[in-house]
Amino acid sequence: MATGGLEARAIPIMIANGCSGCHTIPGVPGAQGQVGPRLDSSLADRVFIAGMLANNPENLIRWIRAAREINPHTAMPSTGITEQQARDIAAYLYALK
Repeated sequence: MATGGLEARAIPIMIANGCSGCHTIPGVPGAQGQVGPRLDSSLADRVFIAGMLANNPENLIRWIRAAREINPHTAMPSTGITEQQARDIAAYLYALK
């Protein structure tokens, strides 16, 4: 997989890190958030992540881990999760259909 992650590990990571509080994410229990963008099958077709980074696995992984280092004014927190955890989340998000 292009992300180097396993999508099967992603849901518990997203739940534990509060992703569902801000995002609507198919398949993630309780993920009906309205703050951040809907994370669904359209993610793979988007040109940009957060309106500023080219949409590719490495940029998505960076954004998931350290959004505020990339854009200090974003509402997205820097999660501080491990690179592998971010890779797992990215694998899940890119696999949504």
